[in-house]
Amino acid sequence: MARAVFHPAWVPAALDPTVEGLKRFRIICGTVAAVGVYTVVQGGFAFDEMLTNMLTACLVVLVITPLTVGAMLYVWRRTGTVRQLRAPLVDSLKLLLLFIGSVFMTVVMWALSKAGGPFFLLPAGLAAIWLTWFVGVGAVHVSGNFFGTAGVHRCLPPLLATVTTWLMALPDLLTGDLHGLSLTLGIVFILGAPVTVTAIALLEMHRLRSRYGIRLSAHPATLPPLRPTMPPQGNPFGNNPYAGNPYAPGPSPYQPQR
Repeated sequence: MARAVFHPAWVPAALDPTVEGLKRFRIICGTVAAVGVYTVVQGGFAFDEMLTNMLTACLVVLVITPLTVGAMLYVWRRTGTVRQLRAPLVDSLKLLLLFIGSVFMTVVMWALSKAGGPFFLLPAGLAAIWLTWFVGVGAVHVSGNFFGTAGVHRCLPPLLATVTTWLMALPDLLTGDLHGLSLTLGIVFILGAPVTVTAIALLEMHRLRSRYGIRLSAHPATLPPLRPTMPPQGNPFGNNPYAGNPYAPGPSPYQPQR
């Protein structure tokens, strides 16, 4: 269900499976590192802090995504119009609001299960568990297409991911919040996400430019159409349709009459 909701049919398929694999691998490593820090280093699972960080991340995404897309629309204004991109822009905004709403409902359900008394414990707890799984699976899908912005421009997802992760890391760097880690490990933990996301984003945009001619500075309407490469057609055995067939008809024992 999460895949159908957060990766609808109008979102274009990924062009580079290698980059998509790197994104998923980074998400898994980041999740393991975050859970380890919030559980082992802080002497217990800091669940409330993780929920707070989820809401903070959603707030950053809600503000940064429209601003970044608006900046790119300003760059593209010389070679195209906003009207040409209205449909994918609206669809992406709907997907963004849907994901943020799902995260907000997850936090509310967890709060009700903890503070709502025994009457809310079972229904709110079950809803919170299901929503946590729903948001987690959805996060994996939106990390690749970044709320469907790939339908606007193929280079928008890596750009938005880079900007968002750096803005999420800046507060910890400026305040010196190392999450209970040493100076070296704290810096590695804080900078790990933005550095790896930036590296993968640069790789993705380089491949889009070199293989498909897609540049971030170009309006999507001016980009070359993507034609999927089809496997070569034809008979692998040449002109003989029976070549390689053990049941091919052999020479006739009866000679034609003259």
